[in-house]
Amino acid sequence: MSDLKYSVIKDIEQYYTYCKTLETLLVEEGESVHNQDEIELLTLLIKTWDKQDSSEATIDPVTFLKQLMETNGLSQNQLAEIAGVGKSYMSEILNYKKYMSRDIIRILARHFSVQQEALNKTYELTGRSKTLRDKKRHQTA
Repeated sequence: MSDLKYSVIKDIEQYYTYCKTLETLLVEEGESVHNQDEIELLTLLIKTWDKQDSSEATIDPVTFLKQLMETNGLSQNQLAEIAGVGKSYMSEILNYKKYMSRDIIRILARHFSVQQEALNKTYELTGRSKTLRDKKRHQTA
């Protein structure tokens, strides 16, 4: 029996690998149906992971963002450029000192092709307790 080319997604790295593979297939194939079964299988596996992952809500947005950076080989400075913010502001986000604004969440979600909800979860900031204003501001993003 031969090894399967694809399997049920078990971790975030496998998820991103499949997403990149699917993106490559879609770009290469265009309107062709040569790899249609492979495209449909990858789409199904990715959607299943998305549904499972969003219901579990296992990681905070900063950790998720750091994983996206690592998977995509981005530095903190490059991420700041993508988000349209300064390096120090991005540093404060990545060090749990500031929340991501609604605009940053939208920009990053669009850039990484993820749902905004993945970046719009409540998380604790370091060095201070959350005020009610902070909670409300973050939850409305």
